[in-house]
Amino acid sequence: MTASVAAQQAPPPAPPYQAAPPPYQQPAPPPRPAPSPDSFNPEELVNAGHRFFGNVSRGLASVIERAVSQWGLPNGYILGEEGAGAFVAGLRYGEGTLYTKNAGDLRVYWQGPSLGFDWGGDGARTMTLVYNLPATSAIYQRFVGIDGSAYIVGGFGMTALTANNIVLVPIRSGIGLRLGANVGYLKFTPSATWNPF
Repeated sequence: MTASVAAQQAPPPAPPYQAAPPPYQQPAPPPRPAPSPDSFNPEELVNAGHRFFGNVSRGLASVIERAVSQWGLPNGYILGEEGAGAFVAGLRYGEGTLYTKNAGDLRVYWQGPSLGFDWGGDGARTMTLVYNLPATSAIYQRFVGIDGSAYIVGGFGMTALTANNIVLVPIRSGIGLRLGANVGYLKFTPSATWNPF
């Protein structure tokens, strides 16, 4: 019998030992992108908010943490004041300054109708986190509300608006806190106007 015939008649080799599969494990969440030098970290936002609102509050920190967990780190924020009042329908007007790390500061104005069962008052201070802003001039457009984005804790509340992949998260406190079935929009302009449309 030749070696080749003997090799053909030999039983096949046993498969290598395989360990039992590990128990099911939740896959790790994808890593967040590294913070950009153009974005603001939560500590910077909380400090700016405390200086602006004039008080130290865990509520503000909680709202900012919630926004960062949902949308990441913003590359800008607006500090300003708005006047609004609505029971079933109303108008909202405001003005403030857009702060960025790499493109300077910019004065902005906003207007818009506010529909729904809101409660609130006039002269409210507002901090708006700005996400995915490609250039400061991109703020000048109409932003519509994101359903289900309302969140309130410790006297601070937030909602979210979006347009063309840019997300705005207005944070309000005290008498300016307006929460409810609010389905309006905000239009940002380079100069003040009374026309919300």
